[in-house]
Formats: sequence, C-alpha cells, structure tokens
Amino acid sequence: MQTILGASGQIGTELARALHDDFTTDLRLVSRHPKPLHETDSTLAADLLDAEQTDRAVAGSEIAYFTAGLPPDGKVWAEQLPLMMRHVIDACAAHGTKLVFFDNTYMYPKTSTPQTEETPFRPVGRKAVVRARIADMLLEAIDQERVEGVICRAPEFYGPGRTQSFTTSLVFDRIAKGTTPRAPLTDDTLRTLIWTPDASRGMALIGNTPSAFGRTWHLPVDPAPLTYRTLIADLSAKAWGRDIDHAVMPAWQFRLAGLVSKPVREIWELLPRYAVNNIFLSDAFRSAFPDFRTTTYAEGVQILADVTRSAPSPSSSTSERTS
Repeated sequence: MQTILGASGQIGTELARALHDDFTTDLRLVSRHPKPLHETDSTLAADLLDAEQTDRAVAGSEIAYFTAGLPPDGKVWAEQLPLMMRHVIDACAAHGTKLVFFDNTYMYPKTSTPQTEETPFRPVGRKAVVRARIADMLLEAIDQERVEGVICRAPEFYGPGRTQSFTTSLVFDRIAKGTTPRAPLTDDTLRTLIWTPDASRGMALIGNTPSAFGRTWHLPVDPAPLTYRTLIADLSAKAWGRDIDHAVMPAWQFRLAGLVSKPVREIWELLPRYAVNNIFLSDAFRSAFPDFRTTTYAEGVQILADVTRSAPSPSSSTSERTS
C-alpha cells in the first residue's frame, strides 16, 4: 500500500491520480477530512500534529508521500511543520516505510544563479528558515539510515484546479475574470514555473523507482524559462484568443497592501526572487527519466484557457440553481 499524507491539497490530489493510473490502486488517502477519488481508495482522517495519529496513518504502508501544506503563515509554519516532519519520520522509521517528501525552493538564495539539487540553502525570512529546517531533518534521518527517503523539490506552481501561487492569483485568475493581470515587481526577468500535474507525476515516478532514493531531485519543468511579459502578452493572449494588457505591480503597492492584508505581509519575504531571474533546473530528472513528457508552458496555458472557456458563466450557474 502507498499512502499520501496531505491528500486533500492540489498536489496530493493529482498524486493520487498519478499513482492510481500508473503504479498501484492500493492507496490510502490521509488528511483531516479525506475523500476518495477512486473506488479502490481507502481514507483515514488524521492530524499529523499528533504522533499517534501519524503512526496509525503510516502503519502498513510501503511508501508514504508527505505532501501536507499549511496556510502561508510564518508563525504557524514554525510551530507546526517541524513537529509534523518529526512525527512522519518517526512513523516511517517505526514501520520501515519509505518516505517521499514534497518540498519547495524557499530556502534557496534569492539570486539569479540557476538552481540545481546542489544549490546551498541560504534561507532569508521565517518561512524559508522553517523549510530549510524540515528538509535538513529528513536529510539527517536519511544520512543516519533511520529512513529510506527522498526529497522532491518544485518551484512556483501553475496549473488547474485549486493550484495556489503568486502567478495563479496575479495572472491566470485575473485573466479568467477579465481583469488586468499583474506581474510582481517586473515583467522582464526569467521565471521557471512547474505544471502541478507534472510535479505529482514526477513524484509518483520517483517514489516507485528504488534507485532514486537517498537524495534530492528537482521535479520536471519546461527547460525554457520565460518572462511574465511572454507568459501574458504572447502565450496567454494566444490561448485566450485576445489581446491581454498587463501591469507591473511595484514593491510599494505590496507594502501598502500589506498594511491591511496579512496574506500580503506573509508573502513579502518572497518578493526579492521576482526582481531577478529565478531559474530552476531539472536536468538530472530529464537525464534519469528520458521518457517522461513534460508539459510545455504553451500547452499548460492553453489548458487553463480551455478550462476557463468551458466553465459555466455566473449567469448560467445562477439560472441552473434557480430552475
């Protein structure tokens, strides 16, 4: 059996689909309020802040995928993520379960140097410090041979469903609503984004490749980074079939919005990465798994546009509810 810890988020949901379609139908989906995606899925409600519940969630699993996320609140992250990681590591060690951890790039330097699996941690900001700490916790457990584990790291998301990111909220959500998309700080630095279904498919493949364990992998991305100007004015305009103007949102606007918005204050520490090129390399993955097909930016943006066009309009939805 393979178990997803944090199965209700977008990554966990797509991971369940990828595992079911390509590797196993013996899945356990774990979250506080889990729901099955397939008839063969089993579910277990558990709080990873509780050691006994975490142990019960992992018991009997060959592989556990730790994909649980938290709201972007630095205080909550500092209090809860290290505790969750400790409980997951302890449970996997107790049951001889392999551990696959889905990680992000918060701890990397906020510079224009391309990021590889060997990029050193240079955390700046409370959330970055926490992410570095929990990654180090797992790396230490792997080095000590307490667990057989692997880290799967991803850059900023874009994708279908409930995908959450700066780019989703400032660009694609606004295009879908017919409002002006915004580029944070500048529209001419290069960015790497990961299509969320690719991230989950890549993690499923790594988790089911025994030789992949014991190290960190960068999950697969389109190898050609692009600017927000290209993403909006070229790819999005073509996908939506219309000209799309955009605006650049300068730092002072984020600072002003942060006076009244806690979520904006919480993302302040991430802003420096938008002022410079942010290039994430997944060359090692492409070399190890040459048959894996990565979604191009043009393909991903087209899918988002097609989903938007197929969604019912507010007026038709209201009509359907009242008929």
